[in-house]
Amino acid sequence: MGRVARADEPMNQHEQSLTPPTEELPVWLQPLDRALLDDARLQRSVALRPGIGGRAAAVLVLIGEGERGPEILFVERAATLRTHAGQIAFPGGANESTDLDLIATAVREAREEAGIDSSGVVPIGALPPAHVAVSGFDVTTVVAWWRHRGLIGPPDPREVASVVVVSVADLTDPANRGRVRHPSGYSGPGFEVAGHLIWGLTAHLLDGVLDLAGWQRPWDEQRRFDIPARYLTDISRGQGHDEH
Repeated sequence: MGRVARADEPMNQHEQSLTPPTEELPVWLQPLDRALLDDARLQRSVALRPGIGGRAAAVLVLIGEGERGPEILFVERAATLRTHAGQIAFPGGANESTDLDLIATAVREAREEAGIDSSGVVPIGALPPAHVAVSGFDVTTVVAWWRHRGLIGPPDPREVASVVVVSVADLTDPANRGRVRHPSGYSGPGFEVAGHLIWGLTAHLLDGVLDLAGWQRPWDEQRRFDIPARYLTDISRGQGHDEH
């Protein structure tokens, strides 16, 4: 199992120290658990934007089992936020001094943004840090098993408009896959699900996790998605591009 370092440790944060789960992971999650030990594959997952020693942050990829198989939790950011307004993202944010490590950061943010019961979260590994140039953050992606769901919902609607749980079957459906191109020139993977477009850093990280888990299906990489205007609010406010 991979190890997540404290935020003040050297930048080898993909070499992490997670305590193994006290119960066996479900069979469908075990290939991902093993892949999170493969350093070469982990490095490829963030090769387009590797960490450079920026301010530490973390997001949580929380994977549970639903009626249609594995499913992943996302949050819809409030439309009134100054940056990334209305966008679909993994719960997450900056590391705080009170956080034990970046796992604690990711779980705390998921509790604050999505209302999860953290006792039902079992972290199993993480990706190496990915750098976000527009914010200066190095983002560590913590991957966790959603052992017990419990009630979910945004505690603060000023920050999160809704909590969205999407099946992996929908995320990997070729009909929902494509590539996006931002006015800044950025190009990357996109997912059309639940009436939303997942793109930017979230889509890159999601694509990497799906690959590690062996859940990818062939899709048309020539297909193009337009980024809805509601996701480009930073441009209209003169704050620079919103390549998150």
